[in-house]
Amino acid sequence: MRAYKSVSLAKDYKLKTLRPMADAFIYDAVRTPRGRGKSDGSLHDIQPIQLLTSVLTNLRDRNGLDTSLIDDVIMGCVTPVGEQGADIARTAVLEAGYAESVAGVQLNRFCSSGLEAINMAAAYVMSGQVDAIVAGGVESMSRVPMGTDGGALFMNPQIVARHNIVPQGISADLIATKYGYTRAAADAFAAESYRRAEAAQADNRFARTLVPLRDEIGQVVLDRDEGVRPGTTAESLGKLKPAFEMMGQMGLDALALLKYAEYNKINHVHHAGNSSQIVDGSAGVLIGSKEFGEKAGLKPRARIKAFAIVGSEPTIMLTGPIPATRKVLKKAGMAISDIDLFEVNEAFAAVPMLFMDELGVDHSQLNVNGGSIALGHPLGATGAIISATLIDELERSDKQIGLSTLCIGGGMGIATIFERVN
Repeated sequence: MRAYKSVSLAKDYKLKTLRPMADAFIYDAVRTPRGRGKSDGSLHDIQPIQLLTSVLTNLRDRNGLDTSLIDDVIMGCVTPVGEQGADIARTAVLEAGYAESVAGVQLNRFCSSGLEAINMAAAYVMSGQVDAIVAGGVESMSRVPMGTDGGALFMNPQIVARHNIVPQGISADLIATKYGYTRAAADAFAAESYRRAEAAQADNRFARTLVPLRDEIGQVVLDRDEGVRPGTTAESLGKLKPAFEMMGQMGLDALALLKYAEYNKINHVHHAGNSSQIVDGSAGVLIGSKEFGEKAGLKPRARIKAFAIVGSEPTIMLTGPIPATRKVLKKAGMAISDIDLFEVNEAFAAVPMLFMDELGVDHSQLNVNGGSIALGHPLGATGAIISATLIDELERSDKQIGLSTLCIGGGMGIATIFERVN
């Protein structure tokens, strides 16, 4: 009798746990402008907690949001030390005046942290364990410089030597060498990124998501992305010196070539003008279940259809978006031709160039409003920013399916498919 009851209970439990996953919807997205990540940048005097608090307050106020309906705030931050330490997500929850019941956590998956936060939030909602989360990221690169946190992957000599770990700029130049991308081709790609960003800014295409950053007395500090440089051309970029050549000559090229011995030398094609800009910025995306939207009186803008993460070869490091995209397409039962628009983070020009060539993606579908070369890459926030930009553009251009992807330090890749629902 006891055994019979045990089997019955097991069957009941199995039936309950195999229920279909819930949908995870995106209801809104907000970001700050991106300010130059230097001491003379417009956002340098703004602390990272202010950047993040601005995002949370704007999400709440423009949606009339009862914040007690939010379970958690998940924020990417790649250098979570100093002003960005001590769980900046929970700190921002308190500073923004959200309900005390709202939790907060920061995470670090390098450059993909903002998209990782979105995917983690989606997984929580899809599982049915959580109703609503704000996910995104923050990085004040002018106040908390990249690399301040150290870490064995880049600082431990034995680990660096054992795994042939080199700076990302040398990895990007290694991609250019291996796949035959010339300096002229990289500069042409970068010039087009600047042209598209300038046109998008002039056409006010970022207006739905971008909110002006105000100081403590309400004065506007910055109301547009600061890195856009009108009139940038391939010819003007051609005058810049390679940024990573000297570094390579100090032994790092040789370290990379120990693994890629088929090449005699690395062709250094990347520089400040065809690599992502160092900037300050923050972003937040409101993600929730259908039931949350009904309670909050909000209509969903997009559905998170599928997401994937992969590891990739750590010396060349930046090729991860390609296998991550293949993996997420397989999960979704889709082909590359089913995707209408792509956002591929422009960490370096060679990264999206290789993505297009390997997957057969036309440039007219990719980064149509420019990318991080022209607009900047606030490390922990970028994944959320490009995903919000993607959803905005799906709506503006009346398209249906978009994919966001980023390369990641240490050799990883991430990809997420979004489906417009209105």
